[in-house]
Amino acid sequence: MNRLSTSLTNDPLNPASVHAETAPRRRVAVDATCWQNNRGYGRHARNLLGALARLDTRNRYWFFVDSEEMLEALPPNVESVLVKTTKPTAYAASSDGRRAFSDMLRMSRALSKPGFDLALFPTVYSYVPVFSRAHKMVFIHDVIAEKYPDLTLPSLSARLAWKLKMQAALRQAGTIVTVSEFSKIGIVDVFKVAAQTVKVIGEAPNPIFRKLKATRTQTPPPDWSPAEKRQIVYVGGFGPHKNLTCLLEAFACVASRDGFEDILLTLVGEYRSEVFHSEYSELRRKIDALGIESKILFTGYLPDEALVALLNRAQVLVLPSFMEGFGLPAVEAAACGCPVIATKSSPLPDLLGDGAIYFDPHSGSELEAALIQVLASESLRDRLSQAGMKAAEKLTWDDAALALMDLIESIPPL
Repeated sequence: MNRLSTSLTNDPLNPASVHAETAPRRRVAVDATCWQNNRGYGRHARNLLGALARLDTRNRYWFFVDSEEMLEALPPNVESVLVKTTKPTAYAASSDGRRAFSDMLRMSRALSKPGFDLALFPTVYSYVPVFSRAHKMVFIHDVIAEKYPDLTLPSLSARLAWKLKMQAALRQAGTIVTVSEFSKIGIVDVFKVAAQTVKVIGEAPNPIFRKLKATRTQTPPPDWSPAEKRQIVYVGGFGPHKNLTCLLEAFACVASRDGFEDILLTLVGEYRSEVFHSEYSELRRKIDALGIESKILFTGYLPDEALVALLNRAQVLVLPSFMEGFGLPAVEAAACGCPVIATKSSPLPDLLGDGAIYFDPHSGSELEAALIQVLASESLRDRLSQAGMKAAEKLTWDDAALALMDLIESIPPL
């Protein structure tokens, strides 16, 4: 397939460009506006859709984006359609913001063009209504916003806008897709939809996440990462539902113990211009109150190469969230051989099995005990590392893409 960069004045379904004898089995319009998001939604879209575009030679895909800088980042074997908006969705659809109605209307009109068999939304986060005969397939990654609205959507207007968007998506969706059986159970329970209408297509670590040949002590640290410190790592956002206050308190208790004076808590993720709800300022005040400023490192966003190096050196990754739909940072850490401590309120106990220690996210004492246990025992860390890598090896984006392709081809063409 050739790259076609076009605006709304051009018809991406020009019959002259698709000959009947070579017509693909399905024509799929893909909302790719979250492609440039550096958090989980964007990571999921880039990995899953990138693998899908590479593996699927039978069907034809149009990726709709709303930022020119995304055009060159898209896979080379898809058609790209640029919808000009006042602000990219990845930034406009923030926790306390709102997409302009005119921008939503432009994207809706673009995706509603006749001729598509399927309209695919890799996340409901960027959903807009589609008014066409095309089958609508919507990914709902989790029900965190429904379970913890006050922790994810800071204002009443934001919660109302989210609820209206979810209702519209659920009403239009012919197929709902989620990323884990754990999330499927939540979706069925919260939205009262039939279980058979919700399909599961999992996530996976990108191949770059791997155990490096050098040992943990031999892997050179980045300039900002002290070599002499034992590092506890967190990767993700800084919203209240991530339960980082609990992590800070548990870390402070462990750091005050004899034999743990050298530990460092490294927090990886964008905190300066976060589009989702963030409590970064509150966390900073908590750090000051606990007197652990010298033991905390905020790195900001890290490219994958730097993150892999960090995870290969770290003693443990902690994912303390009140809820995770999948928990990809933990799986990526496990793929690097980094021991994991993770929330029980997630699919991770099933995904990683003996490759992690799990705790009740409402119990700071459980987290503290788990940190002491892992940091104090090299043999335990080795067991977690080996089991985690073995579990992570079973998950691949190619398998996820093939499952999505099968699901797409189960939809009757128009």
